[in-house]
Amino acid sequence: MTICFQSAQELASAIKGGELSAVEVMEAFLTQIEQVNPKVNAIVSLQAEEALAQAEEADKHLAEGKSIGPFHGLPIAIKDTHNAKGFPATSGSLALKDNVAQQDDLIVERLKEAGAIVIGKTNVPEFAAGAHTFNEVYGVTRNPYDLSRTAGGSSGGAAAAVAAGMLPFADGSDMGGSLRFPAAFNNVVGLRPSPGRVPTYPKPAIYSSLGVQGPIARNTKDISFMMSVLAGPDEKSPLSIEEPGSLFLEPFDEDISGLRIAWSADFGGILPVDPEVKEVFEKQVKIFDDLGCELVEDCPPLEEAEEVFQVLRAWEFEMSYREIFNRFQTLLKPSFVWNFRKGEELRGVDIGRAEMLRQRLYHRMRLFFEKYDALLLPVSQVAPFDADLEYPESIDGVPMETYLDWMRSCYYISAVGNPALSVPGGFTAEGLPLGLQIVGPHRADFEVLRIGHAFEQAAPYGKRHPE
Repeated sequence: MTICFQSAQELASAIKGGELSAVEVMEAFLTQIEQVNPKVNAIVSLQAEEALAQAEEADKHLAEGKSIGPFHGLPIAIKDTHNAKGFPATSGSLALKDNVAQQDDLIVERLKEAGAIVIGKTNVPEFAAGAHTFNEVYGVTRNPYDLSRTAGGSSGGAAAAVAAGMLPFADGSDMGGSLRFPAAFNNVVGLRPSPGRVPTYPKPAIYSSLGVQGPIARNTKDISFMMSVLAGPDEKSPLSIEEPGSLFLEPFDEDISGLRIAWSADFGGILPVDPEVKEVFEKQVKIFDDLGCELVEDCPPLEEAEEVFQVLRAWEFEMSYREIFNRFQTLLKPSFVWNFRKGEELRGVDIGRAEMLRQRLYHRMRLFFEKYDALLLPVSQVAPFDADLEYPESIDGVPMETYLDWMRSCYYISAVGNPALSVPGGFTAEGLPLGLQIVGPHRADFEVLRIGHAFEQAAPYGKRHPE
């Protein structure tokens, strides 16, 4: 296996043990970027010379016996909605096309402190609005499995770069599915952690649990490896969970026999799903039978999640982007303006009702997971669609009226706040990747990863790389 498709853990171990130098690793990834990125357009704002210089410095530190972090010498590119000091931070918007970050966000601080070398940024839709990555600054990110299709979003550049061997792992964020959709569409793994598991700073809506940050990698062990660094409390984030990131270094118990697992192809009949997506999903679910689990077709009622997500997302949009909207409205894409205007129209009673519905959903999920250890769902209701579209116009004959409507399979779970994993879950007849969504009980992030790892071993779709 080439350097670029070795696991992050293998590469970190090889650098630490002297089998590979940080420079060798960096040169391999930069070569892969040079060859692949012009077609895929996943990595932007690349600083190759600076990255090589930092790799040389990393090798010197190791030779001098200095203390090193777990990611020592590994390259990473940062989602363009996150600040990395000295790099452009455009959020994919012409409004910020000349913006350069003056400091690191907390997630970037943690990656750097662990020894990762920031080499560039990864492409996003404008202000991460939508699960298809395109913008007026850098253009469209394309799916490495089929360049005519979307790579998903909003962490689309991150997932496409990892899938195509341009990065060993990447950071991302997820409000309505922005870690899960691109992971599914690019045949990699993405974890939407529990709110507070990965502390977020800065964050305008500091007490909001709708948007989270998390990891993307090619397998569940590398996701755990990343979480060992990204997770853990920080006083700058009042929702941060006190448990240390080191809990993710525990080995997985690969025997999941005896677990009671619920599944639904269509969220209990409330969402339209493309027939081929449903067929692939139902085939994969049967693997859990082979793993000794008790499978039950069941799903908690989640209809109220529609109102909860739409209201709280619009409220957060209006609150977070008021200044930018006032200054640059004419530069912003129509779907972003629409979502912002929805926030302007909200009344206090609307937000109060959404919070009341959310507490009902929380307790409904709590009781559901007293019966089950996990819930299996499709990540997406459709396969990767044409990259020239903003979003699919319909699903199984049902019209999608806005850029958010097709994302319900993920944002219903965002609304309830449970941890959710996207793991490679098979391919369509055209060879397009699909993802299996594994949802766990409140704060059961490690258990979700353990179940995903067992599935991954039984059905190793993630080992099929783009041609």
